[in-house]
Amino acid sequence: MGKEIVAMLLAGGQGSRLYALTQNLAKPAVPFGGKYRIIDFPLSNCVNSGIDTVGILTQYQPLELNEYIGNGQPWDLDRLYGGVHVLPPYQKASGSDWFKGTANAIYQHISFIDRYDPEYVIILSGDQICKQDYSDFLAFHKEKGADFSVAVMEVPWEEASRFGLMVTDENSKITEFQEKPKNPKSNLASMGNYIFKWEVLREYLINDEADPNSENDFGKNIIPNLLKDGREMYAYRFDGYWKDVGTIPSLWEANMEVLDPEHSGINLFDDDWKIYSRNSGMTGHKINAGAVVENSMITDGCRIKGTVKHSILFAGVQVEEGAVVEDAVVMGGSVIKSGAVVKHCIIAEKVTIGENATVGAMPEGDENNVATVGPGITIGDNAVIGPKAMVYNNVEGGEEQW
Repeated sequence: MGKEIVAMLLAGGQGSRLYALTQNLAKPAVPFGGKYRIIDFPLSNCVNSGIDTVGILTQYQPLELNEYIGNGQPWDLDRLYGGVHVLPPYQKASGSDWFKGTANAIYQHISFIDRYDPEYVIILSGDQICKQDYSDFLAFHKEKGADFSVAVMEVPWEEASRFGLMVTDENSKITEFQEKPKNPKSNLASMGNYIFKWEVLREYLINDEADPNSENDFGKNIIPNLLKDGREMYAYRFDGYWKDVGTIPSLWEANMEVLDPEHSGINLFDDDWKIYSRNSGMTGHKINAGAVVENSMITDGCRIKGTVKHSILFAGVQVEEGAVVEDAVVMGGSVIKSGAVVKHCIIAEKVTIGENATVGAMPEGDENNVATVGPGITIGDNAVIGPKAMVYNNVEGGEEQW
């Protein structure tokens, strides 16, 4: 008995624009929103949408991701038939074992998909924060009798040229595809989530792999080829919360939006569409007498003796007496020592900020300056880390970095 639909989750991204945060971590494994990682969102969407067979295509620094996913139990994906499978690249493409492109990544795992003999395959991006019901998307695809459907979102016209755009007729049928055009004809941006009839996708993947001039990419090759052949292609409009968190400012902003679910549209406290994660297994958090905590998300195992305002603290963060944390994202196990001031920044996991050190500053005009400290780093006592700094190495006491 075949599955109706199998999900393939592209989680190979290096996330190079996250700099210090992704030196040793795949982008989908980056922590988000207090107790999650980015990959929890598409995985939870699958489960909540009734999709129980998911292949996760990894590539860059897969070990932490493999360990995190494990047998898939936290997402109810530990199934005897189906479930979650982490799929590394196994073809030696020109001497490297990396996928050549997004289409090649799926091509290498045709046999995995064939095992479940699905009617449809949904291809998902592993590096965006989005709550989406894929069953609505599939219903649209079936109703249109489509060979290919893509989830799209309206974006402001002035930003449209940053995206792959779908030009459609009044029935949502795709008539043209523009990849980051200078003169956009549409403001319907591809979210990078696709549904295909499996027999169609299989044929196009095999042909694409046989083409020596192809970059083996969905946006550059597969979608244009489908269009050229006049296949039935439709754009499914999604109007929920979606954010590509590929840059430091967008990752910081998405974390801040978690603190304002009414206005931002991202609600992590929603019992009807839970986001599941492999939690830390720590004790509860403790907020001491004299501590100040305002409009913040404080996760398991935190110890707060200082002041925390409009910030997200992941599991096991310590804020000592007299320390101030404001507009900040502080990832798991980090320690902010007494008198330190941490503002408008991202602190990665297991960082120590020394006594009376200063990290970041409230922006004067440009919100895109988000100071960032990479994982495992020690910032010495009285050091000053300016608002534009990207810190990869330990900083001595009293030193300044801007």
